[in-house]
Amino acid sequence: MQTKRSRAVILMGVAGSGKTAVGMRVAQKLDWIFLDADDFHPPANIEKMKHGIPLNDQDRAPWLQRLHDELQRHLAEGRSVILACSALKESYRKVLRDGVSPPTFVCLDVDPQTIRDRLEHRTTHFFPKELMESQFAALEKPEDAVIIDARKSLDEVVEQLVQALAKLPD
Repeated sequence: MQTKRSRAVILMGVAGSGKTAVGMRVAQKLDWIFLDADDFHPPANIEKMKHGIPLNDQDRAPWLQRLHDELQRHLAEGRSVILACSALKESYRKVLRDGVSPPTFVCLDVDPQTIRDRLEHRTTHFFPKELMESQFAALEKPEDAVIIDARKSLDEVVEQLVQALAKLPD
């Protein structure tokens, strides 16, 4: 009997694309570990964002390394994991994928108007809507990711992702 190897999925996209909501639901359906990259930000990063100051690459470097280390730890322990992380630039994705038995990147693709509408109604997150433009400016769409249309309902996006992951080789 062949056992499935542990896998890492990095659910990426701009703020408000649904990474946390989708990731939590998919992880629950698949019985995987769910990690939210926001939980790993140092307090200084959160303070910057709360005050409408976009993070720069220097701010992100230790955070990305910490996320990489978490992925490595879970995979080494034989657990599959979904990480919700913006991973907007290829250089960030390179840090996350370095040495990890290759993670699958899934990009939640959403247009600026949909994000604007979502962020207008979001009250439980530290990320202010004023930083939306900086997210789209930084976004380098990946060439090697599964692309999911995240304008659809949460249930539809979750189902799209579960089906896409089922089609990937073990």
